[in-house]
Amino acid sequence: MTNQIRKENLKKTALYGRMKQITQYLDQYYLDAVIGFVPGGIGDTVAALFSLVHIYFSLFKLRSIPLTLAILNNTLRDVLLGLIPFYVGNVIDFFHRANSKNMQLLDGFINDDKTVINEVNRKAALSVLTLVVLILMIIGMIWSLIWLAKQIYLIW
Repeated sequence: MTNQIRKENLKKTALYGRMKQITQYLDQYYLDAVIGFVPGGIGDTVAALFSLVHIYFSLFKLRSIPLTLAILNNTLRDVLLGLIPFYVGNVIDFFHRANSKNMQLLDGFINDDKTVINEVNRKAALSVLTLVVLILMIIGMIWSLIWLAKQIYLIW
C-alpha cells in the first residue's frame, strides 16, 4: 500500500471523522469551556476524556509516541488551565482550544508536514518532563481546591 493511499484511508476512517466532530463541538462550539463550568474539576476531566480518541489515533493508528506525548501535553495543559479557580480557567478554556491543536498535529502527521513532524520529534524529550510537571500541577491544583473548599465550609 502506498503512503498516499494509507493517508487517504486514515482520513476515511470512522475514528478520524469522530475526532473531527469532537474537535468541532468542543472547540468551535465552545463546549469544552461550557463543560468546564461543572465544579470540582469534574467538567474539565470530562472534557479531557474526549481527547482519548486523539491519543488512541496517534498511538495506535499513526504509531507515533512523540505525537502522542504532544497530544497528552495539550490535553493536560487544557485540564490544568481549566482548573484555575473563580471562573478564570473557564474563560481561558474559551481561547485555548486544545482539541484543535491536537487535530492540527494529527493532520500534520497524516499529511507528512515536515515542519509539524520535526517540531514534535524535537520536543519529544521535553514532552516527558512537561507531562510529569503537568500531572503534578494538576494534583496540586486539585488538592488546593479541596483545601480551599474545606476552609470556606469551616467559615460558614
